[in-house]
Amino acid sequence: MTAVDVANVPPVSRLRINRVGLWLFILSESMLFVGILATRFTLLGTEVHEDISQAVGLGITSILLASSYTAFRAEHAARHGDRAGVLRYTALTLLLGLVFVGGVAVEWVEAFHDFPPGTLFGTVFFTMTGIHAFHVITGLIFLAIVYANARSGRYDTDSWPVEACVKYWHFVDVVWVFFYPALYLL
Repeated sequence: MTAVDVANVPPVSRLRINRVGLWLFILSESMLFVGILATRFTLLGTEVHEDISQAVGLGITSILLASSYTAFRAEHAARHGDRAGVLRYTALTLLLGLVFVGGVAVEWVEAFHDFPPGTLFGTVFFTMTGIHAFHVITGLIFLAIVYANARSGRYDTDSWPVEACVKYWHFVDVVWVFFYPALYLL
């Protein structure tokens, strides 16, 4: 068996390989989040702590959903060679993501008093929001890299990195769509 010279793989094949790799990564990460969600229901059933802030939960959820739209617009701009649009919408997505993380931090300060990590609900809450926040932060790092590279014109002819970043961002958003009701509404 001989090694494949990546430089000689046609661009269309490389793009397919990249997309399959991304979807396999997202599938593996999905297993982590499904396990966490299953653990939540196994330990707590449908119990929600009465002191959880519904306003903060709804606010950060709205912000994250809005960031999904701006991420979509960044990807659309990249596909059409619109560097200004990529920069504008990536910056907006970054900003909204930072506001989301800030909202989670505010929620954590309140939660430490109402249901500390040593309590069953607190442990589940901090695990779910902490692992999700970690993924949001990695998405923010990815977005910052995309933004920096877009400024230098790197994606004028290749929109795959923007597409990959946005698909990851959407994945993180979809996870929250399941976590939000499990933590705040049931």
